[in-house]
Amino acid sequence: MSREPTFSYEDYLSPFTWRYGSPEMRRLWSEAHKRRLWRRIWVAMAEAQHEAGLVTAEQVADLRAHQDDIDLARAHEIEREIHHDLMAEVRTYAEQCPIGGGIIHLGATSMDVEDNADALRIREALDLILERLREVILAFVEQVERWADVPTMAFTHLQPAEPTTIGYRLAQYAQDLWHDWLALRQVRADVRGKGFKGAVGTAASYAQLFQDTNMTPAEFEQRVMAALDLEPVPIATQTYPRKQEYQVLSALAGLGQSLYKFAFDLRVLQSPPIGEWAEPFGARQVGSSAMPFKRNPINAENMDSLARLLAALPRVAWDNAAHSLLERTLDDSANRRSILPEAFLIADELLRRAGRIIRGLRVDQGAATRLLDAYGAFAATERLLMEAVKRGGDRQELHEVIREHTLAAWAEVRQGRPNPLVERLCSDPRITQYATPEQVRAWLDATDYVGDAPARAREFAHMLRERLES
Repeated sequence: MSREPTFSYEDYLSPFTWRYGSPEMRRLWSEAHKRRLWRRIWVAMAEAQHEAGLVTAEQVADLRAHQDDIDLARAHEIEREIHHDLMAEVRTYAEQCPIGGGIIHLGATSMDVEDNADALRIREALDLILERLREVILAFVEQVERWADVPTMAFTHLQPAEPTTIGYRLAQYAQDLWHDWLALRQVRADVRGKGFKGAVGTAASYAQLFQDTNMTPAEFEQRVMAALDLEPVPIATQTYPRKQEYQVLSALAGLGQSLYKFAFDLRVLQSPPIGEWAEPFGARQVGSSAMPFKRNPINAENMDSLARLLAALPRVAWDNAAHSLLERTLDDSANRRSILPEAFLIADELLRRAGRIIRGLRVDQGAATRLLDAYGAFAATERLLMEAVKRGGDRQELHEVIREHTLAAWAEVRQGRPNPLVERLCSDPRITQYATPEQVRAWLDATDYVGDAPARAREFAHMLRERLES
């Protein structure tokens, strides 16, 4: 009969158990994977200790043969009695290894195993995040290139400002994500394990263990860490510095901030008064239980909800680092079981949803044209002012003339009527003394008043392609 704890929908289940995050990320943060990493470390330790003449080849072979035989049911049974999860795994492993079981964990303290395993797991999770982020940035690149030349209204202070292009707007999000890519790559490169330094970091237990052998504690650490392909920190206490986890979670939160802004902007642009963008909407998708016509931006809203939680997690990691008093305290242990996997699962889910949105982004060019028709002439008055002054006009006097007309036209637009600004300016002799009505009308056409935005958007997209596809 199974002794494994059982869970059902009658129990509380974390939404990260099944709703948010990918199966791949959940596997990395699973209890079974953690214990496989522990056992991998114990085998690497035994191999190095065999080189020092402390254990036999048969003992190492026995450990290696049972390295993947995880038995969580038995481990949990032992843990209920001894209240120590790592030692419960040691005993479970030892029961499976009649030859080598007696030398498992020789010389080590718990965090020599757990912290190195966590560093390996953090690095694996960062690799998955970086691959997903690369795919999302390239999806943005495709959309930037597609929409680089298509004009739309830009908004500052949530008010119509001047035209931009859809591709240039998308390039802003891609640029933020590129900085996140660089930051996460650096964090990944900086991940370090504790190494093997014992209870307070002095390696005293290893000095005792390797006395009268052909190996020093430092050489032992080097051999085991090389087998794990993991660099150790030069200085550790009972743990590796908890600042490392603060830096990792801060980089993930930075990614969350970039994706939050993209999702929030999409929610604004999907609102019916603007209606320019929309996230993909399935043929059978239900937007509201009460209002069948609704097409809510549920993926973007979900992203903002999750990113808000991700933003809070570095604060807990900050406290863990700041409150790791003297050589360590254990008041970080419980929350690390939650904040580390959840931070990665949230980032994973954000990237998965962002990828679906940007690949299936719906752009209504008619809505973009309507925005330009309604507001573009206001922005183009800047060009009219400059051209009239170049032809001899007084800048201050012309500014006041244009201001009078824009205020009157704005009042009409606010009432839902067509924008009369172009006709008002084309018929004002204070303006037409410097240009023909046809010239004025051309200057007030805002569709090409986008500067070098198309070229810069395409150039940036090209750079990203070169960096991420090479």
